[in-house]
Amino acid sequence: MVIKLVVLGNIKEKYYRNLIEEYSALIKKKYSFEIIELKDESIPRNAKESIMNSIKECEGDKVLAHISSSDYVVALCIEGKKTDSEKLKKVINHATQRGVNNIIFVIGGSLGLSDKVVKRADYRLSFSDMTFPHQLMRVMLMEQLALLP
Repeated sequence: MVIKLVVLGNIKEKYYRNLIEEYSALIKKKYSFEIIELKDESIPRNAKESIMNSIKECEGDKVLAHISSSDYVVALCIEGKKTDSEKLKKVINHATQRGVNNIIFVIGGSLGLSDKVVKRADYRLSFSDMTFPHQLMRVMLMEQLALLP
């Protein structure tokens, strides 16, 4: 089984990159693991809602291009199910028992995920009702994956 993170945007902050490298090494001891970083779209200042929706759709199309019909997709979104580490392990085990080869976790850009990506998800995961920067969310998710029993 392969765990993939499909994420929009890259990590510029050295302290986040260092943590991501550490967690990536830990995850790779248990799973085949890959991060797919996609370029996020530029958001013009004072962009109208229609422009922001168009940007989300464009980013969503980029994400969906990396997902096949047989992949088990976990979308990180605020409207998802709040869970604990034990439940996250059960989600992964459930996908594995279904014979899934790839589990893909998707983290959107600063505007979030497009409706198409959220609808494609097999599981919607929320870490909190609060909104976190997508860079920090990547670190938080990878920490959880690294610490799974």
